[in-house]
Amino acid sequence: MERKPDVYIVLTDTGTLFTKTIKYFTKDPFNHASLAFDADLKEVYSFGRKSPGNPFVGGFVKEDMRGGLFRQAVCAVYRCPVTPCEYDFMRQFIAEMERDQELYRYNLLGVIALLFNIQMKREKAYFCSQFVADVFERSGIALIRKSPLLVKPGDFPCTPMLELAYEGILRAYVERNDHVKRPVQAVKTRTA
Repeated sequence: MERKPDVYIVLTDTGTLFTKTIKYFTKDPFNHASLAFDADLKEVYSFGRKSPGNPFVGGFVKEDMRGGLFRQAVCAVYRCPVTPCEYDFMRQFIAEMERDQELYRYNLLGVIALLFNIQMKREKAYFCSQFVADVFERSGIALIRKSPLLVKPGDFPCTPMLELAYEGILRAYVERNDHVKRPVQAVKTRTA
């Protein structure tokens, strides 16, 4: 039986002023959500800051979980098995966004509306948890039974489709995975 591929939802708290403000309103331990295609968190996508020093310029980003804002972050990493078809759809959707990333922006108005339980849809604009929920919904997976426009990072741990893989210091998780030797498949050689 073929093993289903996994995708990962990474919830983080970086401790920045912006995330502390969000945390004040949501009361959730994590205030940023990302989508990863590998357990090592080397291929992670979200909507957030384009530049670590400027919280006001945001959009589609490929995130570096080993540096920048994430250097001191705490996290929870959730695993979600998906079908090969769902996985391929997600990869293709993200590849298209990455190719056209200059067209996408951060949905700050959507975040403010979310705090008042109001749906604020904007063309080619997402906030982090809206993005993650939307990718799953578009692939045919209903993780959370509400509009992606109303999904907060704190909603993800409540879904039974996700399995907690790790919770703690993000740096410890990525360093542990960076030092784990992956099994090497033996290659059979023919002898004459």
